[in-house]
Amino acid sequence: MIAIEPWFLAGGSDDYRVAADGWTLYSADGSRAAHVEHTVAVTDDGPRILTAPR
Repeated sequence: MIAIEPWFLAGGSDDYRVAADGWTLYSADGSRAAHVEHTVAVTDDGPRILTAPR
């Protein structure tokens, strides 16, 4: 399986910062951001998107 997790940042930079908890990420310039995830299974019949809406 493969997890694809893109970030979309509305600001002028792709820079980000890691919070003190070591887990939380936020945009360096304070702009809005969105995070999405899809999990893909690689099968003998080709890729299958497991997180696709039904």
